[in-house]
Amino acid sequence: MSESDRMPVTAQRSNARKIALRLLGWYDVHRRILPWRAKLGECADPYQVWLSEIMLQQTTVQAVGPYYRKFIARWPDANALAAADLNAILAAWAGLGYYARARNLHRAAKVVVDKFGGEFPANLEQLKQLPGVGAYTAGAIAAIAFDLPFLAMDANAERVLARLFAVEEALPKAKTLLRRLGQQLVPRKRAGDFAQALMDLGATTCTPKKPACRSCPVNMHCRAFKISVQELLPHKAEKPSRPLKRGAAFVARDRSGDVLLVRRPENGLLGGMLQPPLGPLTEQFPSLEHAMLQAPFPADWKKRVSIVRHGFTHFELEIEVYVAEVDSRTHGSPPVHEGRTEKDSLPFHGGRAWVAERDLPTAALPTLMRKIIAEALS
Repeated sequence: MSESDRMPVTAQRSNARKIALRLLGWYDVHRRILPWRAKLGECADPYQVWLSEIMLQQTTVQAVGPYYRKFIARWPDANALAAADLNAILAAWAGLGYYARARNLHRAAKVVVDKFGGEFPANLEQLKQLPGVGAYTAGAIAAIAFDLPFLAMDANAERVLARLFAVEEALPKAKTLLRRLGQQLVPRKRAGDFAQALMDLGATTCTPKKPACRSCPVNMHCRAFKISVQELLPHKAEKPSRPLKRGAAFVARDRSGDVLLVRRPENGLLGGMLQPPLGPLTEQFPSLEHAMLQAPFPADWKKRVSIVRHGFTHFELEIEVYVAEVDSRTHGSPPVHEGRTEKDSLPFHGGRAWVAERDLPTAALPTLMRKIIAEALS
């Protein structure tokens, strides 16, 4: 039980008001300038809030900035994004990771246009119905875009709340308790500013290591600071070790230097993205004989010396790269100039296409596949 749970209800409310007021006062002076954040005195754009929140899922602010600017310049509102070709969206997203977010982004934009006339609903339950929008994201949009009194709790806010209330339960199990405690702090007015203040405090002051507690605006209310355990919180459950998988990739080039790519299935890991042909992933690399059976077609495949390594959330990956120069495209499809216009549907014949080397930088290639191609072309 936290200290706040032992307080009388009236004392809890008074304490919550004090915390909110002090945090908002701090935020008015120290708020971060972010490309998706409304300027002081301006109303937040729900589309921009939603787009940034989806991008920020499991991704840092620093990584998101360039992608956000590119998306806003190309698709400035829900109507533009809904009308966009999914392949163009995936290509613009390439490198940001967790590609299901990009597909859900497109689906959600279509729902906003078809069901809500292009305007995001100012309703928490309706926001939760959008593809890719869970409880946290819905709360963030409701608070920041519409100033509704809901908690937005990212990893930074989780850390602040865990220390503020000295929550001993480990994450992620503690999330339910932290949401309940945090919701008690949300003020009736300026809920959006409060949400962003909580995030900013965690990002700049209540940091994972060596938090600047002496300059924290709510240190007099922080239970962890009082008992000197702030650097020990929040506790986190031990992560299971990630298994190692291995496989082979096959990069074929024709006389023009164009590269053969295939499109991954829509569902599953890296769904809908492009890649050179890959063999199955197993515990061991395939022998040369088995690798030739996995190759997309017979050719003079030569194995590169270096191994491409990449980490996913649930496993580590090592890939051996095989390269072949082919005289004709009998095993692929006609040339495709990837990403030229939004009207291009990328007509991959049989799921394959030869892509010009000059078009590879704008192709919908995940980071792993770019590593493989770079190794092959080096």
